[in-house]
Amino acid sequence: MRNYRKADPGIKIIAHPECPPDVLAEADFTGSTSGMIDWVQTKQPQKVIMVTECSMSDNVAVETPGVEFIRPCNLCPHMKQITLPKILDSLLYMTDEVTVDPEIAGRARLSVERMINLNN
Repeated sequence: MRNYRKADPGIKIIAHPECPPDVLAEADFTGSTSGMIDWVQTKQPQKVIMVTECSMSDNVAVETPGVEFIRPCNLCPHMKQITLPKILDSLLYMTDEVTVDPEIAGRARLSVERMINLNN
């Protein structure tokens, strides 16, 4: 990230919060995909490095035409562990239960509901 900045001091770096701490320390903005879209639309930078999962960067680029994106493709090892067969097995056999603290669940509920809302 530092080398990109040295080569182009005006470049902006945006990253998903799941990135390693050293990447987050260099970022001008850290947030969700929709947060990245909002940030780019508001700040209107000319050139952005987007540090995120490969397919996620396409969403931000489509929503913000006119911005030049450098998108180093990063494959998230955690996201790749979730597969359709594993999800099916988990649902069929009710395994791999995840317990979430009720306070955290309450704050996260709205975001999850927005993601699965088919009317948007």
